Amino acid sequence: MATKPRKLIVFNNVSLDGYFVDSKGDMSWAHSTAKSDDWNAYNAANAKAEGILVFGRITYDLMAGFWPTPMAQQVDAAMAAQMNRSQKVVFSKTMDKASWNNTRLVKTDLAGEMQKMKQESDKDILIFGSGTLVSQLAPTGLVDEYQLIMIPVILGGGRTMFEGIKEKIPMTLKSSRAFSNGNVILCYDAVGK
Repeated sequence: MATKPRKLIVFNNVSLDGYFVDSKGDMSWAHSTAKSDDWNAYNAANAKAEGILVFGRITYDLMAGFWPTPMAQQVDAAMAAQMNRSQKVVFSKTMDKASWNNTRLVKTDLAGEMQKMKQESDKDILIFGSGTLVSQLAPTGLVDEYQLIMIPVILGGGRTMFEGIKEKIPMTLKSSRAFSNGNVILCYDAVGK
């Protein structure tokens, strides 16, 4: 019996003006909002979620440079444990090896590999950051859901996750939730999914 195809979910922080990194490629602004009880509870629940984590090279380097460190343990021990034990895939044509625990390196056929993962996996697949991957996958129809954390900051410039997309991709709002620190999560289904 074939397994049900798993969801491919994009999970990303975005500024009020639509950027996921600022003009210098920095993402630290996404963690600059005040902590609040409801936001902390949301993050704690995410730390328990199971899924295959997918990254492009730049996001992988940032994540692999932080989550296995003692500082990550101090900042968020539960999330660090989850990130380090999770199955991970990094797409890169330039890397020779991926050394972070439980990481597989894929060098070619992004769309084909994602389709294969969706059919074979028993877990949902989550893309964090990785705007280049998102912009390549969005037009293929393989992305099932977009979970965007709107951070209450205006950057004035940077990169969107959707640079280079030539045609409109309609979305349907699935859910939204505002947190007391000003963050808002917006969950969209790709139309036709």
